[in-house]
Amino acid sequence: MASFADYTSIDPRAEIADEVEIGPFCVIGPHVRIGRGTRLMSHVTLFGDVTIGERNRIYPNTVIGAEPQDLTYRGTRTRVTIGDDNIIREGVTINRATEKEDGETRIGNANFLMANCHIAHDCKIGNHVIIANGTLLGGHVHVDDHASLSGGVGVHHYTSIGRFSFVSGLSRILHDVPPFMLVDGVPARPRCINVVALRRHNFSPESIESLAEAHRLLYRAKVGSVNAREILRSNYRLTPEVEHLLAFVDNQQQGKHGRARERRRAA
Repeated sequence: MASFADYTSIDPRAEIADEVEIGPFCVIGPHVRIGRGTRLMSHVTLFGDVTIGERNRIYPNTVIGAEPQDLTYRGTRTRVTIGDDNIIREGVTINRATEKEDGETRIGNANFLMANCHIAHDCKIGNHVIIANGTLLGGHVHVDDHASLSGGVGVHHYTSIGRFSFVSGLSRILHDVPPFMLVDGVPARPRCINVVALRRHNFSPESIESLAEAHRLLYRAKVGSVNAREILRSNYRLTPEVEHLLAFVDNQQQGKHGRARERRRAA
């Protein structure tokens, strides 16, 4: 009777550290590096130049490092880099980069990517990010630390998603998502601050109240970031978190269609 080892293909040139667990029916290419303590449950496919750090858990039918789904890609050797302590659930796809930026699709540490989500070419995911089932990130999307995306979200390419933000389920993300905000809708708009995450991460009451006032001025009163900054300064609410939010909004407004990283394309 054949053993599971007979159905697992590991190129001898792959670099695999100690204490790595590789389950049945995995395929590992020649330019793959896997750090200590990482577990590939089964049916995991690693293509191309892929570096995976330590203590990651990767579930069945995940494909990492396949060619970018970009018609301009011409086979340049680009890469995927994944940090430590990530959970990557069933059916996740993570494409390697194009040559349009730095040639790297990058995922940081302690992220939770739920079943069947897609991380396209050139995406940059920070640390402690949660991306729920069936969410799709277009190419060149940046997601900052502690952001959470619910299920079935579609994110336009070149979008930036700010830290400690929350995107509700089935939202359509066409514009940058400001930090500390909860966004919802088709297309999504900031509805309120992400107060649950702020409290969980021990933001001070002063910071939370100041962010709530900043949200009111920016997205309800619509006074604009310049006037909002002056009002918040006069009320002693210009906290570091509010400064970060206002800088994000200023940068966003200089971009194209509400996406700061497309500034170079703006007319």
